[in-house]
Amino acid sequence: MIYLAIICFLSLTWWYRKCKSEVITYWPILADLPSLLQNAHRVNDWLVEVANMYGSTKLLRGPFFAPMDYLLTCDPRNFDHIFKTNFSNYPKGQGYNKVFDILGDGVFNSDFDRWHGQRSLDRTAFMSNKSMISTLCKKMVEEELVPLLSSFVKISSAVDLEDIFLRYTFDLIFVAIFGRSPKCLSKDFPVHEFARAMDDALEAIFYRHVTHSLWWKLCRYLRVGKEKRHQNAWKTIDRLMAQYISLKKEDLLKEGHQQTDLLSSYIQFQKEKNKYSSDGDKFLRDSVLGHLSAGRDTTGAALSWFFYMILRHPIVEAKILEELNDIYTKSSNFENEQIPKRPWVFNPGDLKGLVYFHAALCEALRLHPAVPINRKEALREDVLPDGTKVKPGTTIILSVYAMARLECIWGKDCLEYKPERWIDENGKFRQEHMDKLFAFGSGPRICIGKDIGLTMVKTAVAAIVFNFHIELVKGHNVYPKPSLVLNMKDGMMVQVKPRFA
Repeated sequence: MIYLAIICFLSLTWWYRKCKSEVITYWPILADLPSLLQNAHRVNDWLVEVANMYGSTKLLRGPFFAPMDYLLTCDPRNFDHIFKTNFSNYPKGQGYNKVFDILGDGVFNSDFDRWHGQRSLDRTAFMSNKSMISTLCKKMVEEELVPLLSSFVKISSAVDLEDIFLRYTFDLIFVAIFGRSPKCLSKDFPVHEFARAMDDALEAIFYRHVTHSLWWKLCRYLRVGKEKRHQNAWKTIDRLMAQYISLKKEDLLKEGHQQTDLLSSYIQFQKEKNKYSSDGDKFLRDSVLGHLSAGRDTTGAALSWFFYMILRHPIVEAKILEELNDIYTKSSNFENEQIPKRPWVFNPGDLKGLVYFHAALCEALRLHPAVPINRKEALREDVLPDGTKVKPGTTIILSVYAMARLECIWGKDCLEYKPERWIDENGKFRQEHMDKLFAFGSGPRICIGKDIGLTMVKTAVAAIVFNFHIELVKGHNVYPKPSLVLNMKDGMMVQVKPRFA
C-alpha cells in the first residue's frame, strides 16, 4: 500500500508539473477542452503562447463524445489561401450561422449566392452614401465630440475615453443608418438600450465560441445565464429595429422629404427588387444590423487602441502633431488670422495624405486588431500552404492577434509599437506590408466599411491630438477583456487638458 501511495503521489506530481509547463494539456476523454476553458478569459494571449510553442498552425482537439476540433493558425500564407486563393472552399459555415443567429440573413452571416446578392446591395448603399458619412464625421466631431471633451477640461475630471469613443461611433453610425441621433455623446452619458442589448448579445456570442454547442444550447433552452441575456437582447433589438424601420418609412412617405442614409437605400432596394418584398421588414433589419454593430464596436475598439498607443508613445504623438500642424498652416484662412482658431477640426480629405499618421494607425491595428479572431469552415478537403491537411467540416480559427506577435513574421521587434516599420527609406508608405495586415479581413470578404472606419478614426484622433493634451490616469491599467471585439476590460481613464492655453 505504501508503494502504491508513493507511485500515485509521484504520478500526480508529474502530471501537475506537466500541466504547468505545457500551454495545452491533453486530458483523457476531454482532450484539449480544459485548456481552452481555462484560458477563455485571456484567449488571445493564450493563442500567442500556443503559436510560440507549437508553431503557427496547431490542431486543437475536442472531447471524443462531441466533435469540437479547431484548427488554429496565424500563418499569413494560410490566411491568404483561405481569404483569397481558395475562397470558395472556406465559407463562414453552419456553425458560424448558429452562433451568430441574432444577425439573421445579413452579409455578415451569409454565404454563397445569398452573400453575393447582399454584398452587391451593401456596396451600392455604401458608395451612394460615402460623401454623406464623410461629412457626418466632421460634423459629429466638431459639434459633439470636441465640445464634450472641452467640458472635461473645465472641470478637470477624469473620464473613460473608451466609453466616449464607443458613444461617438454609435452615434455616428446610428445617424448614418437611420438618419436620427441617439444622442449618446450628451454630457449626462445616457445608457441607450440598443447599445446595451448589443453588448449583452456579443458577450453571449463570445462564450458560445469557447464552450461546446451542447452546453450553450441547453442554457438557451433553459433560459439561464448569458443565454437568457442573449434572448432578452434579441427581443430588445427586434423591437427597436421595428420601431426605427417604421419611423423611416413614415419619413419617406412625407411629400418632398429627402433621405440620405443607409436604411433609406435598402428600402429603395426593396421596392426595386420584388424578391425582397416577401421578407417584409426582416430584410431591412438583417441588412443594417450587422453594419450597426460593426460600425460601433469594431471602429470604437480600433479608435481606442490607436489612441492608447499614442498616449504610451509621446514621440509618435509629437510626429503626428507635426503633420497636423503642417496641414493646419496650409489652410486658406490661416494667414489672415491673428489668433489661430481653436478648437480646430480637420476635413477628412485633408488627412488622407499624411504618411506617418496612417503608418501609426496601421501599426496600432497590427498589434490590436478590433476583431482579433476570424472563423471559417472547410467545405472540401484541402492542403494549406504550410502543408497542413484540412478535412471537410473543419472549423478554422485564424488569429490576427497572434500573427502580429510572431518574430518569424514581423521580426524580433514584433512586440514593439513602431510606425516606422510601415515607412520606407524614401518616406513612402510600405504598401507591401498590407499583405500581412488582416485587421479588416482580406479578399472578396474584406470589410466593406474599411474606408469609412478609417475616416471615423482619423477624424476623431486628429481633432483630439491637435486640440487637447490627454494623459492616462496614473495607476490605471489598460488591457483587453475576453470578447469577440478587442475592447478594454476596465476602459481607458484619462485626464483631458488643453493643447494650447
